[in-house]
Amino acid sequence: MTGRKTNRGRVRAGAVVLLLLLALAGALGWGWFALQRFAVAPLQVSAAGQSIDIGRGASFKEIVRELRRRGFTRAAPFVWRLQAERMHVAGRLHAGEYALPPGITPRQLLDDMARGKVLQHDFTIVDGWTFRQMLDLLRQAPKLKHDTTGLDEAAIMQRIGAPGERAEGRFLPETYAYVKGDSDLDILRRAHAAMAKTLAELWPQRDKDLPLATPYDALILASVVEKETGRADERAKIAGVFVRRLEKHMLLQTDPSVIYGMGDSYHGNIRRSDLTTDTPYNTYVRPGLPPTPIALPGRAAIEAALHPAAGTALYFVARGDGTHVFADTLDQQNRNVACYQLKRCP
Repeated sequence: MTGRKTNRGRVRAGAVVLLLLLALAGALGWGWFALQRFAVAPLQVSAAGQSIDIGRGASFKEIVRELRRRGFTRAAPFVWRLQAERMHVAGRLHAGEYALPPGITPRQLLDDMARGKVLQHDFTIVDGWTFRQMLDLLRQAPKLKHDTTGLDEAAIMQRIGAPGERAEGRFLPETYAYVKGDSDLDILRRAHAAMAKTLAELWPQRDKDLPLATPYDALILASVVEKETGRADERAKIAGVFVRRLEKHMLLQTDPSVIYGMGDSYHGNIRRSDLTTDTPYNTYVRPGLPPTPIALPGRAAIEAALHPAAGTALYFVARGDGTHVFADTLDQQNRNVACYQLKRCP
């Protein structure tokens, strides 16, 4: 009897152990399945443009706590930790700002943090902006350190490694990517280097016998072309007009240069008195090119200045629709002005 009872006890104990093992296996299986679902389930990001900023030295718990505080996840830190351990990234998360686009999953976010795939922002310098316009908008760009605040032009050029240079025209219009914590001086250095590289590349390829002595002269002419037209099909034509006027020692008579020289006194209209007021930039009274660029020219405008279109036109006037009409003689120009500016077409 005792032997039978012992055997029955062993059977019952074995059954209990088996049930416990089955229960444990079921729990582990469910946990694994739940972790799988967690890894690929989108975070609760309700709108585009969201991001999370991970400070230097932040712990794993602090990262998850911030995600929970902002409502992106309800999962406990240990769940995130399990997923991070499963991905072998728990100790490799980088500080920085990370994008949280709608649909992003915990696995994707952890992968971004492990690879340091921080959120990039863009600042676009637009062709034809002045240095002052560019600087005003750069100082408003989000996520940048605004180290130019309080610095004048000379100090800025000193800080970017170009002491003694005039700033106007020296920065290439392009889109520059940056991350949170970069300085506005970083973008200016890159844009300045990009313009120097562009000039160094294009200047040796220029047409022969241009009335331009230096790459800086080309930059000045390109800035005038840039302000006169935004049409790709007209840049070289307008450059051709100015090159022929320089060759004939004619005054350039370009309104954008006059406007630049007027500075803050320009309020939208040029008066006859403005055209006779002597400033270094008044090309109606001073021969040759303006003393500096009058804007930030793009690559296309520089190419036009270095490869002007052949022709005989010495004048042009705006039609009012973004295009220009060209003339060889002053009489033709006067008729065009009467027609397109004064609306006195025959």
